[in-house]
Amino acid sequence: MLTLLSAMYIVVRAASSEADPIRVLVTGAAGQIAYSLLYSIAKGDVFGKDQPIILVLLDIPPMLPVLDGVVMELQDCALPLLREVIPTDKVEVGFKDLDAAILVGSMPRKEGMERKDLLKANVAIFKAQGAALEKYAKKTVRVLVVGNPANTNCLIASKSAPSIPKENFSCLTRLDHNRARSQVAMRCGVPADAVKNVIIWGNHSSTQYPDVHHAMVNVHGKEVEAYSAVKDDSWLKGDFISTVQLRGAAVIKARKLSSAMSAAKAICDHMRDWWFGTLDGEFMSMGVYAGGNSYGIPEDLIYSFPVHIKNKSWNIHDGLPVNDFSRAKMDATAAELVEERDTALSFLSQ
Repeated sequence: MLTLLSAMYIVVRAASSEADPIRVLVTGAAGQIAYSLLYSIAKGDVFGKDQPIILVLLDIPPMLPVLDGVVMELQDCALPLLREVIPTDKVEVGFKDLDAAILVGSMPRKEGMERKDLLKANVAIFKAQGAALEKYAKKTVRVLVVGNPANTNCLIASKSAPSIPKENFSCLTRLDHNRARSQVAMRCGVPADAVKNVIIWGNHSSTQYPDVHHAMVNVHGKEVEAYSAVKDDSWLKGDFISTVQLRGAAVIKARKLSSAMSAAKAICDHMRDWWFGTLDGEFMSMGVYAGGNSYGIPEDLIYSFPVHIKNKSWNIHDGLPVNDFSRAKMDATAAELVEERDTALSFLSQ
């Protein structure tokens, strides 16, 4: 009898100590990035192996039938952490009481579309989504903007949600970071996790600056500077940079579709590090609010910096020396972001 009572006590205690589910929104949820992303979130790869999840899937009305198929597949995965899946096209449902928002959906650039027109369309989308975050989400929500132009879309969303701290908004440059890390690893013949502290500075565009001046490579158990490990300065200052900058276009040319699997993996990496923190001695690249940075970057931007994270709060890694080569590239991508911002803000005020 005592044994039975003990067993019942253990079961009740285990049930009562289970974490409350967190609400995670993914927009553009019927698209190909989300299709690669949702399984990883639902099975615990991002927010923890003991964290129940309520997945909220938002898309535009014409995509709801596709979304129904995604919901069926998630149900058919029989994932123990997935408590509920909520498909919707309504912002008041999609943004309610969120703990995390992953904003994948945006207006893609169409053939013949001017960049100004693309910015205008996305300002409208991210102004509305920022307003929905402001009205419905928790003030502690963590927001990751993936939809391009990601940096400026993120800035518009943040400005449209003034009661949510600016530090709670970020944009995805982890895909570029992972690309840079992988390129160096392949060049050195080591696993990708043997390379740390690459940096993506600036915009998630072809002006971004992949920087390995502070990166380290573990070669045969010994950490050496990336320039010493690669032993090819001309590659690191030339083809390496352009390969990372133009990798998205290269994937589209080869697949006839944009990056999905690698984008989803980068989203998972970004959110997991934001939730659980970075390793001691390591920093990662995130597009974050530039206010108070020590690198001379204009403040009212979302700019990709090296960051370290603790207790769900990021800090820009200060004090890295910047040579003339790096300075020019950091300033060039900042200039592009200033131009994007000013154009977007002119639409925001309309």
